[in-house]
Amino acid sequence: MKTDGADAGGRRERKKAATRKAIADTALELFLERGYEQVGVREIAEAADVSVSTLFNHFPGGKEALVFDEDADHEAALVRAVTDRPPGRSVPEALRVHLTEFLTSANALDPRLGAYQRLIRETPALSEYSRSMWMRHEHALARALAGQTGRPEDDLLCAAYAHFTLEILTFAPSQADPLAAVEQACLLLNQGWTILVT
Repeated sequence: MKTDGADAGGRRERKKAATRKAIADTALELFLERGYEQVGVREIAEAADVSVSTLFNHFPGGKEALVFDEDADHEAALVRAVTDRPPGRSVPEALRVHLTEFLTSANALDPRLGAYQRLIRETPALSEYSRSMWMRHEHALARALAGQTGRPEDDLLCAAYAHFTLEILTFAPSQADPLAAVEQACLLLNQGWTILVT
């Protein structure tokens, strides 16, 4: 029985995604077990049963990118929360929903989360990569906000709004009730949005 091109293409994408996830999961396990600096790329490839070239095909950003394997997906989802929101949903509400979903996602509930965050904090290369990634996400959100309000891409109000939005992801998890913290922080964002749209 023949398989059409769409099925084959979908199967290839699923296989590619599964391989990428397996490499990232293997790398994280090794990093958490032995420390980031003590694990080499070749060792990760061998443990994940792929070639080094396959590893770099999936993670051209190098070893740091293995720790932040969902970087691009998170950024795209953040932007889509603003640009693809349902009719009638305000930008602040769309961001509140997105932040709440992010904090209750499978990754956020992963029991390794604390160890993962400690790994990033205690490894200078990962801390630097994380800061750079955070800035990219912040700039992407600011551009999306500017597009929604008709303001210039480099608008300072949009940049500030994007910055404070992402800071909620730092603030909320440290509170006794993270979801309530998101709700309260988003009340402030909602007030700030009125400045952007007037």
